[in-house]
Amino acid sequence: MPLSEHEQRILQELEQSLYQQDPDFAERVRSETVYRHAGRHCAWSAATFLASLLFMIFTFASSVALGFVGVVAMFVSGIVFVNNARRLGKAGIDDISRSLHNRQIGRQAHDPRDWLRDRFHRDN
Repeated sequence: MPLSEHEQRILQELEQSLYQQDPDFAERVRSETVYRHAGRHCAWSAATFLASLLFMIFTFASSVALGFVGVVAMFVSGIVFVNNARRLGKAGIDDISRSLHNRQIGRQAHDPRDWLRDRFHRDN
């Protein structure tokens, strides 16, 4: 059900006052999506999994209890990763890849080739 004109006007006034009072927060709210939140949690859980794996490898020989703590941390981070990956889904992966493309992170991979092409390009 669409908003009435009065409701739209009230919403615009609220948005305007938010931008005036705290522009940084307003920009963060505008740019944040559920997908980015889930993607961030996937990245952190993957990093935690790797750190827990290393912890388990280095401590298991000296103390089985510490190694078990590493295994439990790996298990928990795996569950967090799976839950956030499900929340992310295909639409979320597309959203994250689109935002990375907009930041031109992919462009950095092409820079050495462009530099070589420009370096050896001869004008006749």
